[in-house]
Amino acid sequence: MNYYEVAPNAIVRLGASTFTYASEHPVKVGSLVVISVGKKNLIGLIMKETTKPQYPVKAITEIIEATPLPQPLLKSLEWIAEYYNTPLATVVQAALPRGLTKKRRPPAGATTVNHRKRTNNVLTKDQSRAIDTIIESGSGTTILHGVTGSGKTLVYIELAKRALAEDRSAIILVPEIALTSQLVSEFSHHFPDILLTHSHQTEAERHLVWQQALNSTQPRIVIGPRSALFIPLANIGLIAIDEFHEPSYKQEQAPRYSASQLASILAKFHKAKVVLGSATPNVADYYRAEKSNRPIVTMNTPARQDTTAPNIQIVDMTKRENFSHHQFLSNQLIEALKSTLGRGEQSLVFHNRRGTASTTLCDKCGWQSGCPRCYVPLTLHSDKHKLRCHICSFESAVPTSCPSCHNANIIHKGLGTKRIEAELKKMFPDKNIARFDGDTASDDGVDRRYQELYSGDIDIIIGTQVIAKGLDLPHLRTVGIVQADAGLGLPDFSTPERTFQLLAQVIGRVGRSHHATNVVVQSYQPSNIAVQDGLTRNYQDFYERTLALRQHTNFPPFTHLLKLVCVYKTEKSAVQNSRKLADTLKQHAPDRVEILGPTPAFYERIRDTYRWQLTVKSPNRQDLIELLKHLPPTHWQYELDPTSLL
Repeated sequence: MNYYEVAPNAIVRLGASTFTYASEHPVKVGSLVVISVGKKNLIGLIMKETTKPQYPVKAITEIIEATPLPQPLLKSLEWIAEYYNTPLATVVQAALPRGLTKKRRPPAGATTVNHRKRTNNVLTKDQSRAIDTIIESGSGTTILHGVTGSGKTLVYIELAKRALAEDRSAIILVPEIALTSQLVSEFSHHFPDILLTHSHQTEAERHLVWQQALNSTQPRIVIGPRSALFIPLANIGLIAIDEFHEPSYKQEQAPRYSASQLASILAKFHKAKVVLGSATPNVADYYRAEKSNRPIVTMNTPARQDTTAPNIQIVDMTKRENFSHHQFLSNQLIEALKSTLGRGEQSLVFHNRRGTASTTLCDKCGWQSGCPRCYVPLTLHSDKHKLRCHICSFESAVPTSCPSCHNANIIHKGLGTKRIEAELKKMFPDKNIARFDGDTASDDGVDRRYQELYSGDIDIIIGTQVIAKGLDLPHLRTVGIVQADAGLGLPDFSTPERTFQLLAQVIGRVGRSHHATNVVVQSYQPSNIAVQDGLTRNYQDFYERTLALRQHTNFPPFTHLLKLVCVYKTEKSAVQNSRKLADTLKQHAPDRVEILGPTPAFYERIRDTYRWQLTVKSPNRQDLIELLKHLPPTHWQYELDPTSLL
């Protein structure tokens, strides 16, 4: 009889990660099996062999896959559980596709992307130098700091070719599913078949991609979002993370892992290279790379030698003479759109807020529509004639009169992408106008309509941050930013950095060819330093200024953060228990630990619950993990290394 420690994909008992099971026949470590837990059957992952215990054990019910998961992936899952102080069962559940025990037929749609006609790209000096430096640096992590349009994708392609030549696989991560179509399009000119994985695929499609990778005898190219790191490739040579500064690379639900951190660990076990590409790297990551002498490769010039920098106009939104033709679209932006459309060229209008109007109120008594579960203003979505909560998705009808004083004059204030879309359709009724944001159906998203965007068939693109990053649109000539400072009012240490990154990225959609291009930037705070740095895309100045501020205020990279959120049905319970935990932590924390709060969370009420928050800082990350031992088992959520405290 053979005995194994098996990690189930569901929490069986707090504090217990693995359980002992027996098998008459030897089973390889890393194999996926079915195990009986009480009256349930769970999927289990064999973590290691063990000796016969003193107590009777159950037998493994079934072996799901003959091929075990690669050892580097197995070790990486254990690392996530330890580093993020998360139950191993939660990690296993996140790492495995659903429906593992189901028998699959190949779906009608292909799970691989077929090869297109090969193209021979001529590398620029910057690209050649970057590739040589990354190759020579051996395994480990390199930051590829390239301006927008410098050709980072071609660097990933050439490095992936080198990996395949050494019989090793490559994983290319994108921050949004929306960007997969563009990246796949470029990669498919160079590689015979590509495995694509993302959440818009069916359960069967994702399972089959996973199976293909697990059982493949050849090196493969995998493209997908952060979860693509869990694809079970046997021998990885390269992991490239495109736009690695994006917050979407940090998982929001448990296990709350960082894709760049996990990539570095997975690469260490595979002895592989990690390339972190961005025009606007996170300040904390850049600083740590400098301090640890990790390579930082810069590409300061566009890949095309004939590029013409965009003409950037900034419009002061406090001066109403700039808005004599329209309430929120400036004269300058309207003129730029008319001129661009008149030449049959493409425009993009960016605003990082979806919906039609953010506030609905009575102009007589001041009544305001709010979510009864979250106590936040409901957002008007005029296309569906509904008011919606963007936190819990509660919906209600748009009132025709005030529920409080019965006044018939209800007004809608604020601005979202749906209202911009409606106004532009009135102005340009004969043009093809498309909106891309969190309300866009998956069948109508950027990834599905990429060819229309690329070919210029869509005349005006409207959207939130989903269209601000990474897209290369050859027919785009004008970019309008409706309110550049929209996010600066948020009370968070990362707000200026996020504003800088978004502005620099959206402006980077133009100025990538010899064509003359325009950017019209509207702002209530045109002289704000984050706005100014975003417009000039002056990373070095922004980096040094932000670093000095972070050091003065003791935020990353000069400290480690732990966010603790207390969740109760009543505000009194949330406050009392938050204060109680704060007192407990202060008793056990070393002097170097700083405990902030308790304070109401940014969204104090969500789905009929009250939330209060503690923020813990320490120069030693282990302090934070030790303090988690004092966290009550219920009513508390925690996140190590949060990218935001909102």
